[in-house]
Amino acid sequence: MKKTIMIIGGGLLQVPAIQEAKKMGLQVIVTDYNPNAQGMRYADIPIVMSTRDIEGSVRVARAQNDITPISAVLTVGTDASMTVAAVANSLSLPGIKFEDAEAATNKIKMRTRFREHGVPSPDFFPVWSLSDAKKAFETLALPVVLKPSDNMGARGVMRIDNKNQLGDAFSFAKNASPSGELIMEEFMEGPELSIDAVIYNGEITITGVADRIIEYPPYFIETGHTMPSHLDPELQQTGIEIMQKGIHALGITTGCAKGDIKITPHGAKIGELAARLSGGFMSAYTYPYASGVNLIRAAIEVALGREPSNLDPIYDRVCIERAIITMPGVVKKITGLEEALAIPGIKDIFLNVKPGDRVTPPRSNVEKAGNIIAVGQTVEEAEHAVVQCMELLTIQVCEEPKISMEEIRLAAREKLKKTCYACKNCNGRDCPTGVPGMGGTGTGASFRRNIEALHNYKINTRLIHSVSDPDTGSSFFGMPLSLPVMVAPITGAVTNMGGAIDELEYNRAVVKGCMEAGSLAFVGDGATPGKYKIGLQALEEHNGLGVPIFKPRSDNDAIITRIKAAEKAGAVAVGLDIDAVVFKTMAMKNQAVGPKSIEELQYLISTTTLPFVLKGIMNVKDAALAVEAGAHAIIISNHGGRVLDEMVGTMDVLEEIVREVGGYVRIIIDGGFRTGVDIIKALALGANHVLIGRPVAISAVGMGAQGVAFYLNTIKRELAKAMILTGCQSLEEVSGEIIKKIHARSFQPVEQ
Repeated sequence: MKKTIMIIGGGLLQVPAIQEAKKMGLQVIVTDYNPNAQGMRYADIPIVMSTRDIEGSVRVARAQNDITPISAVLTVGTDASMTVAAVANSLSLPGIKFEDAEAATNKIKMRTRFREHGVPSPDFFPVWSLSDAKKAFETLALPVVLKPSDNMGARGVMRIDNKNQLGDAFSFAKNASPSGELIMEEFMEGPELSIDAVIYNGEITITGVADRIIEYPPYFIETGHTMPSHLDPELQQTGIEIMQKGIHALGITTGCAKGDIKITPHGAKIGELAARLSGGFMSAYTYPYASGVNLIRAAIEVALGREPSNLDPIYDRVCIERAIITMPGVVKKITGLEEALAIPGIKDIFLNVKPGDRVTPPRSNVEKAGNIIAVGQTVEEAEHAVVQCMELLTIQVCEEPKISMEEIRLAAREKLKKTCYACKNCNGRDCPTGVPGMGGTGTGASFRRNIEALHNYKINTRLIHSVSDPDTGSSFFGMPLSLPVMVAPITGAVTNMGGAIDELEYNRAVVKGCMEAGSLAFVGDGATPGKYKIGLQALEEHNGLGVPIFKPRSDNDAIITRIKAAEKAGAVAVGLDIDAVVFKTMAMKNQAVGPKSIEELQYLISTTTLPFVLKGIMNVKDAALAVEAGAHAIIISNHGGRVLDEMVGTMDVLEEIVREVGGYVRIIIDGGFRTGVDIIKALALGANHVLIGRPVAISAVGMGAQGVAFYLNTIKRELAKAMILTGCQSLEEVSGEIIKKIHARSFQPVEQ
């Protein structure tokens, strides 16, 4: 009977392991959240399961083990060591302890282990908040590096040389961290080695030492590596010795290890050490091509509990990997691939782009256009092959036109047809539709009143001050934001937007665009019962960075089902839009909704540990009851004027609600906000955050995630300008002193 191996991850770098396991006569289980991942097509038993879902992976492993006993579990080149250890531990398979795998994954735990065992590595500080980052910055010697403690591939990693870079680096790292936990550490000067090792019964065999090429500061982009290393052998040996100490410190007694070792002026130090073989094409491609050693087979043998075979090099060749990095723009055409592959010495070409893809300057190792693997008797020979390859392989990129809001609106108008005119002034006066559609209900008076209420407030500038670079940063339940603006939940791409965009495409555009701009997306529920799953899918694809808001369905169990699904997706918070009790599209789909008593709200809130948001608060009494029910945030909203005609505007009630519950609950407001000046008005009256809906929807329809990010960044710039003109260095300094309420028509102060 065939033995079975479980390989965690089905991406490109896992494919050689999957194929090698099959050559060895093993039955292969592959798990990946993406059913279309390249490795899934080679699996005997493909299972859709995220590599990051440790509990889920253990659950499916146990279930499959009852059907087909599993003999080994493995990952290659991806950060799934904790998942591998958990599965191995639960099934009593060869591997390392879960706590050791965690220390080899989380950079803070890793550095702590190294410090305890006297293993040289950079000085560091854990960072959760911008305040933590500022304290660490003042303590460590410059330059420093800020990075997520729990991600790989140089995602979110940035070098900081001066204090002005701190805010951007913090947002960049925070957005790339699944947990929000960051680490700041000293920057290490000197050449860097990438080292692989196989460990069996505590015996360490070094299986490859390569020179890493890191470029594109302040980011850390690996643009290639050379195998074997051409660094002085004595310096290589110091790196190997430090790596071995690190392996012992992390408790890796069985399996594999990959280390990034810096040879600094003060000696070798560990940059990172993982309990797996390296990615970046080293373990599966460059080392086997250079040495003749089948390192993947050895890793599989160790995972099966066998002594690894054939670790002695057969060849003495040079193999290099070089990244393909193009000019930014849109890929128009790719030519010369077959001719390039025919060049002597070119072993493989991996392309990550196709015609139509947008290419940006890389800020992590997953944003390169492709990779070339070449082999030769010397480095010069291999490099020459790469040069020839790049002369034949052409990735034609068209420079993107400069984006403007006018271009976004024109593109959206074309797609929306007559569902929405994508007006320059989105104020409800010329809306072609009501509800369903993009307009307001009835006469549209409530929609228009939101705008009018905003215009009742004017800015009172203050110009004798020293504020020139204000901080627009905020946070939402521990999630840092680059601005106090988030995106309102909108569903019904077909019903409300005439099918101008697919529902999933819309949610992806909004969630991704928010991430790129340092914001968060609220996603909706919709009248169709299963529509909430689409928003949650978009969140799950982007590490759960968003907030789902559900309809007040009469069946509380249906709401709880949605809450639990949101928890599984990793949502930042959950909520209920309680003003949708008579929403027209719900009635059209025969979906029962209704008001919620305070007891029902208390019960719903008690079913989750996530922060709970109540949307649709428009008076002081409801605000107080929301606090009593245990809500963590309220959204002052009249649903964009889409539930009842002739309602007051949200800015009409903000001040009195802040007086009643400010400080007890986070206060968010939506309704008619369009510019950075609008945002500062709401903040001045006591709001913590603002949600924007229609303009973001238009941006998403017009230019997808790029349009959403552009619009939000425009708001950020406008807000910063307003803060300079009112002398506010931070959002905490924004107060009622900077605005005045006036009569809408006479522009005279309102009588008190």
